[in-house]
Amino acid sequence: MAGLGYISRNVRLLLGQMQRCQTAGAGTESLLLARCLSQAASQPKPVAEDNEAVSPTFVNRNPRNLEQMALAVKDRGWRTTWPHREFYHRLVFTRSKHHVTAEVYSCDSSTPVLSCSTKEWALKRELASTRCVAASQAVGEVLAQRCHRAGITHMVYRAIPWQFRSDAVQSFRTALKEGGLVLNEPRRKYIGT
Repeated sequence: MAGLGYISRNVRLLLGQMQRCQTAGAGTESLLLARCLSQAASQPKPVAEDNEAVSPTFVNRNPRNLEQMALAVKDRGWRTTWPHREFYHRLVFTRSKHHVTAEVYSCDSSTPVLSCSTKEWALKRELASTRCVAASQAVGEVLAQRCHRAGITHMVYRAIPWQFRSDAVQSFRTALKEGGLVLNEPRRKYIGT
């Protein structure tokens, strides 16, 4: 804060000098203005402080940075578990008797990070039916927009094989892809030591 006070004081002095120079005679105004501007306050010399010292420890303030570079470790789980656990983000698409729901899970938590459903009033009022193919497409479009706002662009989506061929699932997938999401994650990069 002391630096801001110093800067504002210099700006006030400079503006005061410019006003005095402009009130001078009309014939010598340009010469006085040039001389007054050249006599502005000098800039302070930089001083080496503790801020320039390099810390021996590093704290990552963006924990998703390694994930976005595909360097973070994925939890593999057992080979016999389904769905597999090797992901950063997983997409789950469910259709019940009355509603369509899509949720994005992180590998760290069992609660959804993002979700979209036809139970939400904003979607429900725009749709004729909350379970039709158009509802699946609308859920895909809204979820793609929410994922982009959250910074999630890659996720794993594994549909049950007998449900994968349905029109609702296909329209949901195309809406996500048109929204700019990639439905598979890059392979993890291994750094050799």
